[in-house]
Amino acid sequence: MNFNPITIRDIAKALGISVSTVSKALRDSYEISDKTKKLVNDYAEQNNYRPNPIAQSLKKGHSKSIGIVVSTIENQFFSQVINGIESVAYQAGFNVIITQTHESYEMELKNVEQLTHHALDGLLISLSTETKDVSHLKHLHQQGLPIVFFDRITNEIETHKVIADNFKGGYDATRQLLNAGYKKIAHITSPPNISITSERFAGYEHALKEVGMDIPSAYIKHCAHGGRDMSEIENALNELLSLKDKPDAIFTTSDRITTTTLYLLTKMGIKIPDDIALVGYTNTTLADVLNPPLTSVYQPAFEMGRKAAEMLLSLILSKHPVTEFETITLPTQLFVRRSTLPKKAL
Repeated sequence: MNFNPITIRDIAKALGISVSTVSKALRDSYEISDKTKKLVNDYAEQNNYRPNPIAQSLKKGHSKSIGIVVSTIENQFFSQVINGIESVAYQAGFNVIITQTHESYEMELKNVEQLTHHALDGLLISLSTETKDVSHLKHLHQQGLPIVFFDRITNEIETHKVIADNFKGGYDATRQLLNAGYKKIAHITSPPNISITSERFAGYEHALKEVGMDIPSAYIKHCAHGGRDMSEIENALNELLSLKDKPDAIFTTSDRITTTTLYLLTKMGIKIPDDIALVGYTNTTLADVLNPPLTSVYQPAFEMGRKAAEMLLSLILSKHPVTEFETITLPTQLFVRRSTLPKKAL
């Protein structure tokens, strides 16, 4: 598959006017009527016209460039995913263009639009926490741009996807706390609209129901921006700790939320795990040397990036339309450390 923005000649043919008229309309020439300018510009916008000479020169081939959209590269998980993507892309002779959304839907829109200004062969994307509408991606996908989702996905677009076993990650983390003697387990997580939130919550919920425990609604805290703003997590912790029946453990579900929760609890003078136990998702290589060492769910980020890149290249290089797509689910690992020390050992 090869995605190319339409040309001036394509617009002219579609509208039944000359190439010269289209060119002048796009340049806002005084020679062209407002009605014709509107007709041309509306069609150009709706059909992804990009005045990119590089894309034009590569019309019959591949640009050898793929775009990547992640929340932030400072996140250990996403930096490891990018390493996996690059290991495949560079070996195949492709360059990568990396953009960050910082968990903003508006930034995601801008990034995707900017990427398609380039001579782009395909897109790898993990949705921002604010993204509820994927029409900007549907439009590009329908036009033929190969897209592969990883980590935070949507089921509204039929294409390849790579995820971790979020249900099992949530289940294993909660089960570890239960086995260590903790009974009042709170949950600090991302907003409910993203795929990883519901999948990890389902694992958490299943582990509790398995032992006949109900989940108090006051124990569930959603961070609207995935903890991008520290105050989101601080507010969640203050609300949990002000409850009459305080939790004795917390399960957090992202790198940012987990490490910030550990930092804030320590700053508050709360001892882990003496006062409250903590288990979370994190791919930081420092989990062993944090104080205390952090029990954590590890995701195969490098492998996720590698698989996603391989799947995208298969779409880009396919000589025939691809109609069958696959969702790959990679296993997670739970590493047990001192932050969930059994209650009887405290």
